[in-house]
Amino acid sequence: MTDIEYNSCVDKYADSVFRFILKNLRNEEDARDIVQSAFEKMWIKRESIVNDTAKSFLFKIAYNQMIDHIRKNKRIQLHDSFKEDASVQKEQTSFLKRELDKALESLTQLQKSLILLKDYEGYSYAEIGEITGLNESQVKVYLHRARLQLRNFIGKTENII
Repeated sequence: MTDIEYNSCVDKYADSVFRFILKNLRNEEDARDIVQSAFEKMWIKRESIVNDTAKSFLFKIAYNQMIDHIRKNKRIQLHDSFKEDASVQKEQTSFLKRELDKALESLTQLQKSLILLKDYEGYSYAEIGEITGLNESQVKVYLHRARLQLRNFIGKTENII
C-alpha cells in the first residue's frame, strides 16, 4: 500500500470504522482513540497490506482494539458514585430507538458486533469472519442466534409501535 492509497483509505473508511466502534462502545472519546490507534497500526504495516484488503484489515484491527479496550475496562471497572442528570443529556431519542438500543445491549459483545457489521455496515459473511476471526458458518450461526434473541427481546413489532 502506498502513502496515497493509505490516505485514500483514511478518507474512505474513517467514518464507518468510527461509527462501528462508537455503536459498540457508546463512548465518543474511546471510539476516537481506538480508530486513531487502528490507523496508526495500519500505517506501520502499510507496506505489507494489499490495497484491496485494506478495509477488512482496518476493521479487524479496530475490532481487536475494541475488544482489548472492553476487557481492560472490565478489569479496571471504576465505580462512579454519580450518574449524569437527565437534563445534561439533551438528546431526545425516540421510543423505538431506545427499545432497539436496549435490545442490542441485551446481546453479548460478539453478537452485537456481528449484527452491527452485517446489518449496519453491510459486510458479507466472509468479511465478518475475517474481521472477527470466525469461519463463515460460525458467523451465520451466531448471527442467526443473535437475531432470534433480538426478536425475543423486542417481541412483536405491534407492542413497540
